[in-house]
Amino acid sequence: MERIVQEVLAELTANPSSIQTNGKAGSPVPPPFQPPRKEKSASQADGGRMVCQEAGVDITSPDIKAVPLLEAPQDRESLERMMRSTPARIGVGRAGPRLKTQTLLTLRADHAAARDAVMMDVPEQLLERLGLFSVQTCCTSKDQFLTRPDLGRQFSLETLEEIKRRCRKSPDVQIYTSDGLSSTAIQANLANILPVLMQGLEARGLTVGTPFFVRFGRVAAMDHIAQTLDAKVTCVLLGERPGLGTAESMSAYLAYRATVGMPEARRTVVSNIHRNGISAVEAGAYLCDVIEMILKAKASGVDLRKG
Repeated sequence: MERIVQEVLAELTANPSSIQTNGKAGSPVPPPFQPPRKEKSASQADGGRMVCQEAGVDITSPDIKAVPLLEAPQDRESLERMMRSTPARIGVGRAGPRLKTQTLLTLRADHAAARDAVMMDVPEQLLERLGLFSVQTCCTSKDQFLTRPDLGRQFSLETLEEIKRRCRKSPDVQIYTSDGLSSTAIQANLANILPVLMQGLEARGLTVGTPFFVRFGRVAAMDHIAQTLDAKVTCVLLGERPGLGTAESMSAYLAYRATVGMPEARRTVVSNIHRNGISAVEAGAYLCDVIEMILKAKASGVDLRKG
């Protein structure tokens, strides 16, 4: 139908004398109908940031999601309060049946950040600065790590021997970190949480094992490490699967006398460690309390709650 209309308009434009208006021939030909054009907001790269020109703000900033895009909310103050209390995308409004440009751009930016978190590696400079040596699970590549979770829970005999040779034996607490599914989470939080955690445990008179980094690691890799080093409590600081809320979320998994093949119910987890959740420094202090509780009860996970 639209094609036919355009053809008719083109014909009328070419032969203005054929148009009759109010029964009169030769009236001026009106220009073809043009729908009103709306100014579109554009985005541009600015030092690695995506900037929405219409709003004049950095769309990768977490604060932008707390700004209502509804044109006339009935209770703006209540809406802003709700938006500050949840990472869910509420109060975003719409442009006809579609998302507004700013909402679409933040969605795309968050999706890109999530993909980068999974595919990127933890910077070697960070590990060197924190004095962490590196080992790797049985995964040989990122693709294999993503498609073979079982290999991310296992180590070669040579790697286990290296861990045994380079780490303190039979500590009260063995801490290590692993990229998991978000290298971004490790990069964002590790430098703040690790010193607080280690110093806090040592201040309580606990022996802390040699910290290190595991590449391509899943949660259950901690069981092999616990058995190899004869650790009472094993704690892994792991990058969690990123979502569209944040790509920087880290979790701490803890277990008392972890053994290979043990049920997941024996693990204790502290999650949501990131700048908009539990801050890394606060989480480090809290983990010290949890570890002390685990050692006192000689249990973790569901067994700790029973106690």
